Amino acid sequence: MCIVLVTTAHPDYALIVIDNRDEFILRPTSRPHWWSHPSGASVLSSRDLERAEKGTWLGITRTGQLAVLTNYRETDPGNADHPVHAARSRGGMVTAWLGSDPAEPAAASVDRLVRDGGVKGVGGFSMVAAKLRRKRSGEGEKTTQQQQQQQQPVRALEGIAVVSNRCDDAHDVPWIGEARGEVYGLSNTVYDDPEAWPKVESGRRLVGEVVREAVAAGADEEALARRLFGVLDTDTLPPRPPGANLADCVGDLKRSIFIPAIGDEGHRRAMREAVEKGPRSAAAAATEGKGKGEGLLATDEDRRAAESLRLGERPGPPARGDVGFEVGLYGTQRQTIIMVDWEGNVTYRERALWDGDGNPIERGHGDEVFRFKIEGWES
Repeated sequence: MCIVLVTTAHPDYALIVIDNRDEFILRPTSRPHWWSHPSGASVLSSRDLERAEKGTWLGITRTGQLAVLTNYRETDPGNADHPVHAARSRGGMVTAWLGSDPAEPAAASVDRLVRDGGVKGVGGFSMVAAKLRRKRSGEGEKTTQQQQQQQQPVRALEGIAVVSNRCDDAHDVPWIGEARGEVYGLSNTVYDDPEAWPKVESGRRLVGEVVREAVAAGADEEALARRLFGVLDTDTLPPRPPGANLADCVGDLKRSIFIPAIGDEGHRRAMREAVEKGPRSAAAAATEGKGKGEGLLATDEDRRAAESLRLGERPGPPARGDVGFEVGLYGTQRQTIIMVDWEGNVTYRERALWDGDGNPIERGHGDEVFRFKIEGWES
């Protein structure tokens, strides 16, 4: 169960975003890189190689479009607008936002995305959607062109939308990020859920503490990043009995920011076998394991737990003949930190915690860092 935390509390940064991606460890995923969106936009992200469209859960463009996706499970099989099993991909929402016109105001792009049932028929999702621009004094007021040219940049961002499949129109979309000194959190539920998950509450508190301590200590960017990775590494999962499997733990995942590798010996054996056999289809893996307690997952309970974690979405065909994403252990797979300063300079850090063969990577040895300046930051 993923988590994204967003803060405007650090005086040196317009925005800081941190994110944990929780997945089956062997789900094939690229390292972060620049790639070309069909719209022509240059996108920086990792990509999910399990699905043919090679989408992403988190991405940012050179012109400042930012999208971070979390999924949640719809539960009413009779609700066609909010289907449990959705024909439309959630990842398509991220792709649509990253390819939106950078010159179009964020509010107009949100309206275009959600109007006329634009998010209906999509599985349960919430998406942090931003067009990162520095505000100018008097922005939003009726001014002449000459007055607009004289407006000075201020220490504030344009608003950030939290779009979900529950939004019937743009008026239903909550906006965050315009106020300074705030910390916002989102996991695998709707943003305005009246019962905040423990991991979100603790994440907001910890990010606030880290920022205050970093400012007081005069910590530089590297030191701040280390502290933020520490937040993402916070493990408060309740103690598990020896041999506990995924089904035993799924109800507790909302309690911990970091999810350690979960699975019993059957999961570990399936993971080792998948790596040893090399590329093959998920269907073949499932067939081989039938009746043996092996293959994709060790038990029927785990299959049901995986379905819950999959949040109702039907898995598409693998993009290539790799092992399926339900093989072996489940846990935090990737960690991402994005920092945007007041000059529009972006530092994008992604930390891989596991290699492609399911071996743990020592902290910091799987890091990749990208730096660039947002085009049109003060336009």
